[in-house]
Amino acid sequence: MLDFRSIETFLWVVKLGSFRGAAQRLNTTQPAISQRIAQLEREMGVKLLNREHRVASPTPSGRQMMVYAEKLIGLRSEMLAEVGDRSAMRGVLRLGVAETIVHTWLSQLIKSVNHAYPNLSLEIEVDITSNLRTRLLAQEIELAFLLGPLTAPTVSNRVLCDYPVGFLASPALGLGDRRLTVHDLAKFPIITFPRKTPPYELVRSLFNRPDLPPMRLHASASLATVIHMAIEGLGIAVIPTAIVENELADGRLQLLTTDQQMPLLTFSASWLASPDTVAVERVAELAANLARGGVIVDAPQRARH
Repeated sequence: MLDFRSIETFLWVVKLGSFRGAAQRLNTTQPAISQRIAQLEREMGVKLLNREHRVASPTPSGRQMMVYAEKLIGLRSEMLAEVGDRSAMRGVLRLGVAETIVHTWLSQLIKSVNHAYPNLSLEIEVDITSNLRTRLLAQEIELAFLLGPLTAPTVSNRVLCDYPVGFLASPALGLGDRRLTVHDLAKFPIITFPRKTPPYELVRSLFNRPDLPPMRLHASASLATVIHMAIEGLGIAVIPTAIVENELADGRLQLLTTDQQMPLLTFSASWLASPDTVAVERVAELAANLARGGVIVDAPQRARH
C-alpha cells in the first residue's frame, strides 16, 4: 500500500533534483531516500526516476506521478490544517529574515508561533535580501522576510509593511536645530546598510556627486553596530526610524530635519509555490498581522484562493 512518506520523498527528489537534497529537506539519510523510492517504484510497477550524472529526473511515468503527488500532499496539508488540532502542525520551518525585522517585530512573531503552533519549530537565519533571495530559490529556506516583493515565477509574496528611512544622529553633533541640506549632511560620515543592498545603493547615489565633498560612507551588516556608531557621534545613520524608537524616546538619537526624502522600504514575506505550504502560509499570516500592528489572539484561518 502506498504511504505518504514515500510519495513526499518522491516529490522532493524531483523538486530538488537529487537524493541528497531530499535527504536534507526531510532530515533523513540518502540510503533511506533510496529505499523509499525503490519501494514506491515496486508498488507502482514502473520506473519513476532517471538517475544519471547524480541528477534525479522524472521519467514519463514519474511526471504523471508528480501531478498526483502534489495533489495528495497538498490535500493532506490542508486536511491537517483545517480539521486537525493546532499541535498537528509540526516540523521545522527554515526562516530567513532581514535584520530590520529582527529589530522590530520578530520576537513577537516567535511568541505567536509558539502559542499558535506549539509543535512547529523555527530555524532563523539573518541575512541581507540578496542572499535571502538566493537561498530561497535554492530551497535552503522555506520562507523569507525581505525587501520585496520578489519577482520570480515560482515565488509567492505577501506584503508585510513599509518603513520610512530617516537621517539620525547623536544630539552631540548639534544638528537638530535647523533644516539640513545634502551639503550639510555630506560634511559628516554616513553610516548605513551593507553593500549589495538597495538602501546602500540609494544612499551612495545621493552622496556620490561631484558638487559634494568626497563621500565617507560606512556600511555595516549589523544594524546594531550602525545604531551604536550613531549614538557615539561617529556619523549620521541612514536607517529605518522604526528600529530606533527607544533611542529616539530617550534622547540618545534625534531625527534630523532635511531636504532629502528617502523612499520607503517595503518588506514582504516570500516563499516558493509548493503543495505543502500550509505552515509557511500560516506563519506569513501571523507576520502580516504583526507587521500591520494587529493583535494575535489565536491561529488564523487558512487563506482561501
